[in-house]
Amino acid sequence: MSLNFPLLLVIAVAVCGVLALLDLLLLAPRRQTAIATYTGQVTEPDQAVLERLNKEPLLVEYGKSFFPVLAIVLVLRSFLVEPFQIPSGSMKPTLEVGDFILVNKFAYGIRLPVLDRKVIEVGNPQRGDVMVFRYPSDPNVNYIKRVVGLPGDSVRYSQDKRLFINGQAVAEQFVAEEPGSLGSAMLYEEKLGSAEHQIRKEMSRYRMMPGQEWQVPQGHYFMMGDNRDNSNDSRFWNDPNIPRELLGMVPDQNIVGKAFAVWLSWADPKLRNVPSLARVGLIH
Repeated sequence: MSLNFPLLLVIAVAVCGVLALLDLLLLAPRRQTAIATYTGQVTEPDQAVLERLNKEPLLVEYGKSFFPVLAIVLVLRSFLVEPFQIPSGSMKPTLEVGDFILVNKFAYGIRLPVLDRKVIEVGNPQRGDVMVFRYPSDPNVNYIKRVVGLPGDSVRYSQDKRLFINGQAVAEQFVAEEPGSLGSAMLYEEKLGSAEHQIRKEMSRYRMMPGQEWQVPQGHYFMMGDNRDNSNDSRFWNDPNIPRELLGMVPDQNIVGKAFAVWLSWADPKLRNVPSLARVGLIH
């Protein structure tokens, strides 16, 4: 079973908050009453006794100490910025395995933690954005891909690996050649909306039948990885529990936020080497 960290964080904040409130309204007044009673009965109060009477219960002490820290983490993580680490190469060359990224949580609207219900409209995903979202077939798993299709768009990926949106070919220009898993891989500069970025194609690899086309429903988005032949994205998702017309689509309620920066890179999954700052910068 996947760990639901947002839910655990909300519960921890609630428990610590209740402990702090309990102390403020009930336990602290009792301690002050006990101190007042004791000092009224003796001529010279014993400092050790005063400290014992004023001592907070251990659980309350921990709760009050952790509450502000956890509350700040909850607010930052839920409404402002959340860190993620890239686990796969599906977004190469834009993002590499081991990149630590920052995700803007309010770029597409303010959402309640755990419930993921949008309460304040701020903006909508734009074509070319790099977006983190919850995988439709398993919402406990976060994916990161590039927004290719917006609501109402028609998306086609041809046999020669060209991307078409609403019948128009997306502009791309050859940049370089590099080794691939099946021969050579080609790097292209692609202009998707206002975003200019590199994509990677392995011309000897075919994972799909040619001529596939998708119509993006309202309130949904079509996602693709920049590593076009090594990405589990909207082109390949298949779930019998999802209606056919929604297969491959990411609903608005699954959006986590917009990835905007790499702040650290640590490629070794076992963390045996030192982290690198060489890839630090904004994500395009």
